[in-house]
Amino acid sequence: MAIEVASIDHISEANMEYTMTVFLRQSWHDDRLSYNHTNKTLGLDSRFVDKLWLPDTFIVNAKSAWFHDVTVENKLIRLQPNGVILYSSRITSTVACDMDLTKYPMDEQECMLDLESYGYSSEDIVYHWSDSQRHIHGLDKLELSQFTITDYRFVTEMMNFKSAGRFPRLSLRFQLRRNRGVYIIQSYMPSILLVAMSWVSFWISQSAVPARVSLGITTVLTMTTLMVSARSSLPRASAIKALDVYFWICYVFVFAALIEYAFAHYNADYRLKEKAKVKANKLNSESIVKNGKQAMVLFSLSVTGMNQSVMISNRHERAQHTSSEIPGEGGNEEVELRRRRSRQVEETKEEKKCCSKCVCKPIDADTIDIYARAVFPFTFAVVNVIYWVAYTM
Repeated sequence: MAIEVASIDHISEANMEYTMTVFLRQSWHDDRLSYNHTNKTLGLDSRFVDKLWLPDTFIVNAKSAWFHDVTVENKLIRLQPNGVILYSSRITSTVACDMDLTKYPMDEQECMLDLESYGYSSEDIVYHWSDSQRHIHGLDKLELSQFTITDYRFVTEMMNFKSAGRFPRLSLRFQLRRNRGVYIIQSYMPSILLVAMSWVSFWISQSAVPARVSLGITTVLTMTTLMVSARSSLPRASAIKALDVYFWICYVFVFAALIEYAFAHYNADYRLKEKAKVKANKLNSESIVKNGKQAMVLFSLSVTGMNQSVMISNRHERAQHTSSEIPGEGGNEEVELRRRRSRQVEETKEEKKCCSKCVCKPIDADTIDIYARAVFPFTFAVVNVIYWVAYTM
């Protein structure tokens, strides 16, 4: 048996299949058809196919197949004098190909074309590749849009079925390596640009709330759309693919940029509220001190009025009261001095309390943006190096 590949039309990851057009050439010996009146090889019309014995070869992993019949049936029969028959036909078949998409789109797949006898066991028929079938004519010249054929090999094996017996099988196995250029242009580069676009918000002022929020939400939604469109051409399998991993990496970075602004904006509002609170406490303390001074002045005036009335009524008592008035004034000054000291102690405690809050409080919002400008690109570069080394090695 020999095979020649005419074309590989379509390779589908969603259905895990490929379509191939081949020239299948089968040769066998039939003593009943030998002749000796001439040494010429006879070329017979395709109408003689139904009158000859043919091996019941079928494609094991074919989903569908058909013969070509334009402009006539694409079948060839040649009969040699010693009874050797060559039967060639042109077949197009859609064949199943199990694919491991874990490393998609940096993956390599192995697809097979299995030929086997349907009804004749190994006791009736033996299959083997032709001695001249060392290379597949036409396969090296094929150019596929998404894959490159790196290698192929021929396999002969015997299949053992308990219910039917042993059947010979011939397999053509070829290695396919996926071309990554189209995926870099359509998936990887847009994802990288979206992540870089989300970093623009780090240079926008904290007060520009609509600009930063709209930029963050736009990048997140665009990344989501890109993820959905890229998965539409893939099977709904539970396996995590390399492209999914990269999309989720980019999605996390884009979403983290949006969360960074929310965190920085919260810290900015927190600082403003703390400043307003300290200012209000300071104003309250100043008003208390001012009211205390006014009360002291009124108390002093009332005491002075009472002393003057007593001096007018009784001069002797006025002298005694005057002598006792001086210590009273000294006492008032001592009370005011104690109040000032207590206020200073309270202010010192308030300052220490505020300082302890400042230590526990998060850093300034502008400082967060400055750190993010360096941390986000550096981290993204490191993750990219790890990703490409892990999936390309």
